[in-house]
Amino acid sequence: MSIPIIRISHLSKNYRIGALQPRYRTLRETITSVGKNLFSVNRKSEDTRLWALDDVSCEIHPGEVVGLIGRNGAGKSTLLKLLSHITSPSCGRIELNGRIGSLLEVGTGFHPELTGHENIYLNGAILGMKRAEIRKKFDEIVSFAELEQFVDTPVKFYSSGMYMRLAFAVAAHLETEILLVDEVLAVGDVEFQKKCMGKMGDVAREGRTILFVSHNMTAITNLCHRAILLKQGKVEFDGDVVIGVRKYLNDVNQDLLGEDARRKISNLPEDPILKLLSFRVSQPGRINSSFLSSQDIEISIEYTVNQRINGLRVGFDLITQENGAVVFRTFYDDADSSKRETTPGAYISTAVIPANLLAPKTYIASLAIGIHNIRWIIYEQIALPVTVMNIGGVNANYADVRPGMIMPHIHWTTVEKGEE
Repeated sequence: MSIPIIRISHLSKNYRIGALQPRYRTLRETITSVGKNLFSVNRKSEDTRLWALDDVSCEIHPGEVVGLIGRNGAGKSTLLKLLSHITSPSCGRIELNGRIGSLLEVGTGFHPELTGHENIYLNGAILGMKRAEIRKKFDEIVSFAELEQFVDTPVKFYSSGMYMRLAFAVAAHLETEILLVDEVLAVGDVEFQKKCMGKMGDVAREGRTILFVSHNMTAITNLCHRAILLKQGKVEFDGDVVIGVRKYLNDVNQDLLGEDARRKISNLPEDPILKLLSFRVSQPGRINSSFLSSQDIEISIEYTVNQRINGLRVGFDLITQENGAVVFRTFYDDADSSKRETTPGAYISTAVIPANLLAPKTYIASLAIGIHNIRWIIYEQIALPVTVMNIGGVNANYADVRPGMIMPHIHWTTVEKGEE
């Protein structure tokens, strides 16, 4: 096996939070402090320590493309800053066997008074590149950033988008062995984000090592083969990217799937006709919240009916999380629910959303139970997340994000037209 290009051993980083004392204090501040201490009883220190990283260990080998994922505050950016020598660890060890290019914040390392042209050379020098290497890549960097017209303008006049384009172009084109990319691509427009993803794919195919932080799980699964999931500063998972992404998404949605959903169900007002027992999203045999596009999705509703009723409608709306657009509404026995009679008893109604139907994004399944043309019993009070990842289904082999809410398998035929 090759020598790791990055070896992280028992790495920890803590920050002091709370009321920090200044290094030097005025006479007034000193007297005030003494007075407070005299008249306070059992006063606890306001200073606390936050462990942003706690005993993290891993090895990354040359050519690996690793997605660093986790909730906000999990320690992802802290880890990249430690690798970039922006800050130092509290304890532990980092071994690097290659030059690092990092894109952690928009315009990091740029001098505002220098032009784009000068900053390209400055950044290259900081990264340890020789002037001849920078000159060789200069035109390609400017062209990629689409800043030919502004390359001789001081960067203090650049917009945030122009900053980001130039910063990414420099980091991606200068030939460092390791590229660290934090969640900065969100600044750019959609077309440039696609361009950046394509470039990172090219960088990966060149055999360079990439650590990529993003909350865009489609980008992570398309680009990376390995995921490191951080949770509260610790490594929760390190392995196959599909498994890692699913663990992350399930963790993000666990409140809705678990205690929060049960609490909301238990707090529903009592209805003499029906009592909701559970509402869950699963793949066959297992409760889940994230699915491969090639998997069926089961949505189950368990309830008891307390009296004989005509026209009971049990179903849900599927809406997009990003803008609340309704994808579809469905009910059990849509065809003749207005005539169907339901007798008292316990029921489970299960809908199966077929594989290769939904486009990759996060949806919300919003419960809808009512009596046909009379009233809603439950509507919009209970909702669950459904995240679809573009793996194993339509368009899975392409990096582009296909527009639309659905992405079904459409049957096509192509025949060679003979001479007429």
